Amino acid sequence: MNYKSSCKVFQKLFTACFLMILVGCGTRDPEVRNVRVEVPVLVPCKSQEVAVPPWAAAGLQKDDSLEVKLRSLLAERRQRIGYEKQLIAVITACQ
Repeated sequence: MNYKSSCKVFQKLFTACFLMILVGCGTRDPEVRNVRVEVPVLVPCKSQEVAVPPWAAAGLQKDDSLEVKLRSLLAERRQRIGYEKQLIAVITACQ
């Protein structure tokens, strides 16, 4: 076999393969499918701001009696516990 005849054989094989590929792609209809993809999306949390209460011990004077200081500190402790519960409630509502 010489060079020209082998080129013609290769050309015919290439053309035949190319035509078979084109025919294979042209006869099949594309398959249309709807695919549902579930992806978590971040949603901004919308909650009301928790107002900082006026603390009971903020108005204490240096010359106030021990009883007044103790009562205001106990009242502030209860205020802080309530304030922390409100903050925790807002945080857990956003999770």
